[in-house]
Parts: sequence; C-alpha cells; structure tokens
Amino acid sequence: MEDCVFCKIVAGKIPCAKVYEDDFIISFLDIMPANRGHCLVLPKMHCETFLDIADKELENLVKVTKKIAKSLSLSIGNGSFNLVMNNGAAAGQVVNHAHLHIIPRFKGDRLRIKWSHKKYEDGEMEEIQQKIRKFM
Repeated sequence: MEDCVFCKIVAGKIPCAKVYEDDFIISFLDIMPANRGHCLVLPKMHCETFLDIADKELENLVKVTKKIAKSLSLSIGNGSFNLVMNNGAAAGQVVNHAHLHIIPRFKGDRLRIKWSHKKYEDGEMEEIQQKIRKFM
C-alpha cells in the first residue's frame, strides 16, 4: 500500500535498523521502543491484521519471530520478553500492517503490559464457548 509506513520500509523508501530479512519477512528495531532491543517482525506483503496473514506466511512469521527472540535474548543477556500483536484500532494497533512486537523485559523495568481480570456471569462462559465453536 502506498501510504503504509511499513510497506515503505519494506520497499527501502524509509530507512530502518534491520535485524532480519528474507523474501517474506522483515524485522527491525522499533523507533519508539518500550525497552531497548524492542523489535518489530512483519510479513513483507501488506496485510492489516493477524487474520489477514496467509497460513504459509504466518508459519514463516512465527518461525522467524522465535529465531529473532532467541537472538535478541542472547545478545542482551536475558531471556525474558513479551510477544505482542495489536489487531485493530480498539486493540491499540497504530500501523495497519500486521506486525509482532518482541519486547525484551528486564527486572525492575517498570514496563506495564497488564490488564485487569474480569469474571463471567453465570452461564456466560458456556454461551460464549458455544458461539465461538459455531464458527470453527
């Protein structure tokens, strides 16, 4: 897409601190990191959310993300990290090109990736379970 910032990075029109690239996937350091070493991993082909990624590309994306997470952990000497993928505006997605965040975590980093836990009303869990299964 012409106006997609990640498509411009893929096309080489915008520079990035690239950590990985193959024919289908690219990864680079986030310019506004949650922690040092924060990487983005994305399919080169434009797709807006997780649900839009072709199965074969998704398989590649997951394998490459694992490889980068391991390299990132070894390079900074720590094995803790969050994998985050925001899908849609309500979920906090800012760039409408599917991408995974690998966010290194450090003891005492004060980064908050938490949510408040809710409870189901009586019968609500089963109702939602059945609705989900209906579309499988």
